[in-house]
Amino acid sequence: MTTIGVGLRTPHYEAWLTRPANQPGVVEAITENVLGRGGRPRALLESVRRDNELILHGVSLSIGSVDPLDEAYLSALSTLVAESSPRFVSDHCCFGRVGGISGHDLWPLPLTEECLLHVVERVLRVQEKLGRQIALENVSSYLSGTGDTIHEADFLREVATRADCLLLIDVNNIVVSAHNHGFDARDYLRRIPKERVAYMHVAGHSIKDGYRFDDHSSLPDAEVKSLLPEAFDLYGNVPCIFEWDEGFPDLEGYLAAARDLETRPAA
Repeated sequence: MTTIGVGLRTPHYEAWLTRPANQPGVVEAITENVLGRGGRPRALLESVRRDNELILHGVSLSIGSVDPLDEAYLSALSTLVAESSPRFVSDHCCFGRVGGISGHDLWPLPLTEECLLHVVERVLRVQEKLGRQIALENVSSYLSGTGDTIHEADFLREVATRADCLLLIDVNNIVVSAHNHGFDARDYLRRIPKERVAYMHVAGHSIKDGYRFDDHSSLPDAEVKSLLPEAFDLYGNVPCIFEWDEGFPDLEGYLAAARDLETRPAA
């Protein structure tokens, strides 16, 4: 039976520190919430990782930006990784910084050979700095670049192969982008090589004016839930994190919702 893990959310910190030892098995922390911090965030991280496999998931790497890599951020991340020994370190295959200014968003990349080479070179540098592989996540998108020449799944596959990195496959993001751009979500899954998939995300999204929006503010819909077993069938019994970032219940409600999503991978 596959266990669906959850993310550490700030309103749940006290509940995590006081709950019984029975844990979900795998827990994902937002890197920026614990990076360079002591006190309660670090105490929580130490407590949770004693009973679970820990994953660090970042939002600030901006791996596809033309801005220089943030060396101070990478140094702090390297220290955190050495101290917390996470199973995986992940971020997004996107950019979020332009001209030294953060947009606090995850913008999709041009799907071109030029961009592919750029991302590969930066991934190699990050992995050298950290001394380990990272996993990159597919982001949701709402517009297509007019110069795109590569299918997004093939772009991710090539980045992973050329940079020898891993992938974080977000099933909800695939469904969102598939509807927004008119591609086949199941075909996307099949294009991703099993051996490169570190773990997965599942989440909810909203619909407005015919577009899907990745908002992590609800339970996954029927389409996402139906695609999840197929993803497990393709990639094996990899960890999966249920992301819920807005309008979520208390910790026990969050854990119960994650258990409801558990599924057995096909043989």
